[in-house]
Amino acid sequence: MKKFLLGVAAAFGLMRLFPELLRRHMAPPQRPQAHTPADLGLPEVPITLQSATGTDLHAWFIPAGGTAPVVIVLHGWGANASLMLPLAPHLHRAGLHALFLDARNHGLSEHDDFVSMPRFAEDLDVAIDWLNDLDDVSSVGVIGHSVGAGAALLVGSRRTDLGAIVSVSAFAHPAEIMATAPPMNRMPARVRTGVLRTMERTIGARFDDIAPRSTVARVKAPLMLVHGDADDVVPISNLHELTSRAPKARSLVVPGANHASLEAFEPHVGTILGFLSEHLA
Repeated sequence: MKKFLLGVAAAFGLMRLFPELLRRHMAPPQRPQAHTPADLGLPEVPITLQSATGTDLHAWFIPAGGTAPVVIVLHGWGANASLMLPLAPHLHRAGLHALFLDARNHGLSEHDDFVSMPRFAEDLDVAIDWLNDLDDVSSVGVIGHSVGAGAALLVGSRRTDLGAIVSVSAFAHPAEIMATAPPMNRMPARVRTGVLRTMERTIGARFDDIAPRSTVARVKAPLMLVHGDADDVVPISNLHELTSRAPKARSLVVPGANHASLEAFEPHVGTILGFLSEHLA
């Protein structure tokens, strides 16, 4: 009986501890801020916003001068605003304001107890609301990459005040991508299911509800879906599924581009800017 009670106590303790261990596992890798807009010869206004939980969010606002549309650029998991800055000169030359945002627990933003795609979306909402209050902003667009793209689609499915959204390398369903990647792909199916359910309870949302395959058809703004055909993290089949669910969306396949090769996307920036300018103007 004593061994049984000890076993029950150990199991109970593990159940109580598991969510905390999972939060630590969900912590994104930290990558240094490699550059600032000033390093690229661009004007920069450091901005501090507050997330829904009160943590500080860092962003760089790059003004174009005068009244103009603005494009929010949101990175993916484990990245940061500085890694997206190669887009900044293109946006600036196109006469667009730009806001490069660090999501919670990324870049120069303050750390929260955990971060998730819904929290990326909350941070994006905060940035949109702040920009809507600026007199020299005429309309708001978003470029999101990976998890940032999923967050942009989630926000776009709930708001009607966005002028355009560009989703880059979005997955169709977050749980399916996580299940195929280490360490989850080495877990027995039942354990993997339990981990995913615990993650849903932690983030306060069902993956089926927030997945781009569920949100993309509800996006109100004009939408462009961009994907590299050499993406080995989020296979291009995800793009095909999303375009089938949002047939009015414009799609762009980038030859030879993998998940994070921003330089492979740069030759196609003109196409993306043309889409943004068409709808934000």
